[in-house]
Amino acid sequence: MIITAILGNKFDPATEAFDPASLAGLHEEKVVLPSAALVKRIQRVTTDHGNDVGIRLDGDAVADLRDGDVLFMDGNGAIVVAVESTDVLVIAPGTIKEMGVVAHNLGNRHMQAQFFDETSDYGAQVMVLAYDHTVEDYLVHVGVPYSRQERVMPVPFRHAGHTH
Repeated sequence: MIITAILGNKFDPATEAFDPASLAGLHEEKVVLPSAALVKRIQRVTTDHGNDVGIRLDGDAVADLRDGDVLFMDGNGAIVVAVESTDVLVIAPGTIKEMGVVAHNLGNRHMQAQFFDETSDYGAQVMVLAYDHTVEDYLVHVGVPYSRQERVMPVPFRHAGHTH
């Protein structure tokens, strides 16, 4: 089977032309992917039931894969993307000055970061990046509060293009 389009997302009721309730009662096979694989347009994967699936998505028409994306569905079952958790550092500076200094220093290292507010699952304004022992050492050194966690990230970490 070759998947060429995402049907919708079971966690996103606003997905166009897809009702997440249509999955009710269907058997779900999962394609478990690491976060880094979410950006790949062409890949061969295996479901948790041992079925091989090809994914060939049009790069112009589709955003990155996300946790809960429905790749296939018929009257018997569905194939859904499940994203592996990622080892991350959740940085929660106490002041805007701490945040500015940390963001500036990590930006100079070209670290990939995501930002969340208090309405997120984190319950606070935080900066999240993939775990790196040198960043952890830096945070300890400057005394900025952080925690190391395993999280399923809503979007994959990726470098943004830039020039100097």
